[in-house]
Amino acid sequence: MNKQLIIAEKPSVANDISKALGGFKKCNELYENEDYVITSSIGHLLTLSAPNEPSRGKWSLSSLPIIPSKFELIPIDKKASERLKILNKSIKRKDITSIINACDAGREGELIFKYIIEFSGTKKQIYRLWFQSMTKDAIQTAFKNLKTDEQLKSLEYAARSRAEADWLIGINGTRAMTAFNSKDGGFFKTTVGRVQTPTLAIVSKREKQIKDFISKNYWELLATFAANNGSYESKWINHSFKKNENDPENKESRIWSYEEAYEIKKECENSTGFAYDKSKKSTQLSPTLFDLTSLQREANTKFGFSAKTTLNLAQSLYEKHKALTYPRTDSRHLPEDYITIVTDTVQLLSDSKTEIIDSVTSNCAKQIIQHKWITLNQRIFNNKKISDHFAIVPTLQIPNKLNELEIKIYLMVLKRFLAVFFPAAEYFNTTRITEINNNKFKTEGKVLINPGWLSVYGKDSQNSDVDLIKITNNEKVINKSIIIKDLNTKPPARYNEATLLSVMEGAGKLIEDENLKEAISERGLGTPATRASIIEGLISEQYLRRNGKELITTAKANQLMILLSGLNIKELTSPELTGEWEQKLKKIEQNKLESSIFMNEIIEMTEIIVKKTKEYENNNVPGDYVVFENPCPKCGGEFAENYRRYSCLQCDFSISKHPGSRTFELQEVEDLLKNKKIGPLDNFISKSFRNFSATLYINNDWKLEFDFGQSNDNMILNISEKEILGNCPKCSGNIFENNNSYICANNMSENKKCDFRINKKILNQEISIEQVIKLLNTGSTSLLDNFISARTKRKFKAYLILNNEKILFKFEKNKKAKS
Repeated sequence: MNKQLIIAEKPSVANDISKALGGFKKCNELYENEDYVITSSIGHLLTLSAPNEPSRGKWSLSSLPIIPSKFELIPIDKKASERLKILNKSIKRKDITSIINACDAGREGELIFKYIIEFSGTKKQIYRLWFQSMTKDAIQTAFKNLKTDEQLKSLEYAARSRAEADWLIGINGTRAMTAFNSKDGGFFKTTVGRVQTPTLAIVSKREKQIKDFISKNYWELLATFAANNGSYESKWINHSFKKNENDPENKESRIWSYEEAYEIKKECENSTGFAYDKSKKSTQLSPTLFDLTSLQREANTKFGFSAKTTLNLAQSLYEKHKALTYPRTDSRHLPEDYITIVTDTVQLLSDSKTEIIDSVTSNCAKQIIQHKWITLNQRIFNNKKISDHFAIVPTLQIPNKLNELEIKIYLMVLKRFLAVFFPAAEYFNTTRITEINNNKFKTEGKVLINPGWLSVYGKDSQNSDVDLIKITNNEKVINKSIIIKDLNTKPPARYNEATLLSVMEGAGKLIEDENLKEAISERGLGTPATRASIIEGLISEQYLRRNGKELITTAKANQLMILLSGLNIKELTSPELTGEWEQKLKKIEQNKLESSIFMNEIIEMTEIIVKKTKEYENNNVPGDYVVFENPCPKCGGEFAENYRRYSCLQCDFSISKHPGSRTFELQEVEDLLKNKKIGPLDNFISKSFRNFSATLYINNDWKLEFDFGQSNDNMILNISEKEILGNCPKCSGNIFENNNSYICANNMSENKKCDFRINKKILNQEISIEQVIKLLNTGSTSLLDNFISARTKRKFKAYLILNNEKILFKFEKNKKAKS
């Protein structure tokens, strides 16, 4: 009997489809009945092949640009290869006559499926299942309305064009910048990308604003006035002040001279004046429903979650618990035909009695049903505001068991979902003006009259921002006291993940061209699904580092910004490129532009980037460089930065900016100049492209050298004075403490019979003698809690264990990884 093969994007979706259609038996990775076979991918399995990875040879400008006549696909990893074997076997079954694409409804889902089909080489008929919710009804409805492959061919062309364009710019740009930076030797990997680099440029620009900021002193006057019903505080304002967008530091309450502030103080002290109120009723609508970026922003602000953590939690609530709709969305609206499901969901919540749904939430749902607040409001239900997926909302499946972090995300979405149907919150905004000797003072109050949607969050009309005492109109008041506050202007705040996500989403504001502004405004920099990985990628490539919640650029980031500016490659630092691409990709989706025309433009852009890099003749690149506080250790002269090195301005002493392919931070250079030694430091890269740790020092010949713990310390002569910590697991020799490591005695002999050592510092975690003794004698350390991931820069806990002469991490959940 002939059957149709259904390929879902993930195993959980395959399972949901089998339940929605019914009558399936599961065997290994397949669900099968008389009509269908269901299998799945596990997200992206294939990627465009990148020839000559750095581990196989050094990149050179002479080999660029790389422009394939045909793009080759390769499995992402071993796990992907195994999954492809299962898929190919199903695709090639003789009883399979056609294939249904049940991957996510959008560009990426289309690409995942089409890459699988291309890799398999099949010519079988293809259909498209298009659904945006994991409910049984939504899946069954989608099967009744299958699309043909031809109907979505333009989406495939747009998806392939985006992937191939990113490949061309990323591969050629990265190799060109890396080759340029590696001219002096070594391998200084310098990655660039269409979304990654403009995002980095945004953070770099903010860091420069902070660095260049010159603080100015200003003063404010705070007065306390006595009225009939009590006292209130007020701030002096300049009543002739006019706001100037070009001078954001100038505000109505700021006085730029102490003398002027003192004169006003004298005029108002112990004086009598009058006060009057201006009150106005105002309303505030609830925030709109969540898309992924707004969810990530709020979770970062409220709980400190990284964008990646929030995405993973939302994905778990969607896939594992079926409690939320698809999270990787850029829409904050619902389809107009979704109103019935929304009504059913709210009704279900109103009747729910679980640990997660408290009485306040349940009562709010009851109010929505009782007052019939669910209507076809365009602010909520709007087909025109939906592209691939709709807003993130709860489903009809209320979860019983969630972990602590999942509960936080679920309740955020649930409360936002209920709040959007409630009426607006109502306030009385009161501005009190107090006039005294021709000077004006202002007090502002905001009183909540009707909480409306705020009641979902437990607020009521008893709450108010400022509780102003009542006065009569033009009531006489007396100045009881007045103080001068000495203040200074502050630089703009550094980005955190919430604010950076917001700027990435609203990147259109950074573009002047109206057409490009409109194009990028629909999606922003990156997509909701990729923004988290863009930020994590910038951290893992050591362009950004986390300092608490703040994101700070590194010396490597500054180096890249200087290089791209010097080479005049503006395309890679401006959001305009993404705006232009989105504009054209949308036209490809709409069959208004041939994908070949777009790709020819990308090839031309790639060639220009490589040409500019090849033709740059000056070995130095102009930029904003520093002069260090500490002098040259050799002659005492000024020590300064240029593009390639840190050099003395008076003698021949200089040091590389990237020893061992690791970029010096400016403070590290200051420490090295002062102490002639620094470390141990992590994240150096050897010639065989392996990470290592070492101390750096300036030797007697004024050269920079690595110290692996053996310099001036062979210990051959005084080895008898050292404590034996245990036996080497590799050669059974004795293990001793060295400068930077715990090392086998046979590693210190002239012929180095053994290479076993344990670094004293592993991923920022200090390894004590006691822990080394325990490791060598029992095979495991205690649980250590100060490791910092080289990729994500986040702390983690792990045991160190010995396994086949190697040091491995063992996590509390029994996951292992090489140290």
